[in-house]
Amino acid sequence: MTMLRRPEFLRHLLLLAMASVMFYPLAWMVSASVRDDSRIGDPGLLPGPDPTWSAYAEGWAGLGGVGFGQFLLNSLLVAVACVVANVLACSVTAYAFARIDFRGRRVLFALMIGTLLLPHHVILIPQYLMFREFGWVNTYLPFVVPKLLATDAFFVFLLVQFFRAIPRELDEAARLDGCGHLQIFWRILLPLAKPALATTAIFTFIYSWNDFFTPLIYLTDTEMYTVPLALRGFVDANAESAFGALFAMSVVSLLPVLGVFIAFQRLLVNGIATTGLRG
Repeated sequence: MTMLRRPEFLRHLLLLAMASVMFYPLAWMVSASVRDDSRIGDPGLLPGPDPTWSAYAEGWAGLGGVGFGQFLLNSLLVAVACVVANVLACSVTAYAFARIDFRGRRVLFALMIGTLLLPHHVILIPQYLMFREFGWVNTYLPFVVPKLLATDAFFVFLLVQFFRAIPRELDEAARLDGCGHLQIFWRILLPLAKPALATTAIFTFIYSWNDFFTPLIYLTDTEMYTVPLALRGFVDANAESAFGALFAMSVVSLLPVLGVFIAFQRLLVNGIATTGLRG
């Protein structure tokens, strides 16, 4: 019995060791956020004999007279708008590819998948010049409008695979009852695709919340900053960097992402699993 349990014990021990390695940076960041400045760079996980919460107060005061709560609201606004736009556009596009027979469908689907191989830096300058001509610099439109055009090919592909797994007999029965494409999409396919839609929504929220490059390019006013850009403001190469405030607000900025993941974890796992099995 002991010999049979030993491989399982070693497997769990290995998993715990790997989890510890992955968890260490997060634990260290939490510990560093409550240390005084003289010990903030220590590699240990213990905060010390006199932990302080002054870094949280300093970080919450924000940058340039703008409180960190404003940056959180900005990021929440952008992330929610991106989620709604991406889920709507990608699901409609996926329905067209999976359920509507039109000329050139396979070619267009292949071209869409091919965009996954296109580096973002290739379109960066033309996109910026176009948005600047539109007057969208220092607005949130460059974040949201591309999502309305179903530019995230990965999520379109994910939803296409899920829609294809749903029996077409449901569509035929709905047409006999007088339903068109819009009604079939809204009343039949979307309710059945909740796991895939949840996967798309969660990953879009995480990507939008953590996006640093796009705000860096398009946002210029401090009151418009999102959380990643505000965190970068605590580190200044020409002045004293507030690492305590940086770590403290990094901990705060993780809470919404963790909350979304924990709240929708079951749908996320179900969406990935069913999409992978129903190819």
